[in-house]
Amino acid sequence: MVASGIFRLTSAQHQIQANRERARMVEAFCATWKLTDSQNFDEYMKALGVGFATRQVGNVTKPTVIISQEGDKVVIRTQSTFKNTEISFHLGEEFDETTADDRNCKSVVSLDGDKLVHVQKWDGKETNFVREIKDGKMVMTLTVGDVVAVRHYEKA
Repeated sequence: MVASGIFRLTSAQHQIQANRERARMVEAFCATWKLTDSQNFDEYMKALGVGFATRQVGNVTKPTVIISQEGDKVVIRTQSTFKNTEISFHLGEEFDETTADDRNCKSVVSLDGDKLVHVQKWDGKETNFVREIKDGKMVMTLTVGDVVAVRHYEKA
C-alpha cells in the first residue's frame, strides 16, 4: 500500500511538472503581435473557398493577434479593420470555432514541442496553422491540402 501511495505522489508530481512545462511553452506566445509580412495568403484563402471580395480585404488587412492565458485556458484574439474574432480553449480539447470567413469548425489547439498547432475541420475539409517563435518573432505556417502560406508577426 505504501508503494502505491508513493507511485500516486510521483504521478501527481509528474502531472504538475507537465502542466508547468505546457504553461511555460504557451507563455512564449503570450503577447500582442502585429502582422508584418505574408506569403501566398491569397492562394491559401482560395484553397479554403474564400470568395473574391473577402480575399481582397484579407490580402490588405494587417491583423493584430493577442495571445494570452486566462486561468487554465488559452485565448487568441484577432483584431482588424475587417473583423474581430476570439477563441478560448483548453490545450488538446476540441472546441467549436467560427472563423473570420464564417466557417463553422471543430478545432483543436495543442503543443507539439515548442510549436502551437491549430487544426480546424469543417465539411470534410481540414486546415492547420503552426505557430512558432523564431528570433523573437511569431511565424505562422498555414496549410490546406498542398497549399502553404506563411505569415510573420512582430511584437506590437
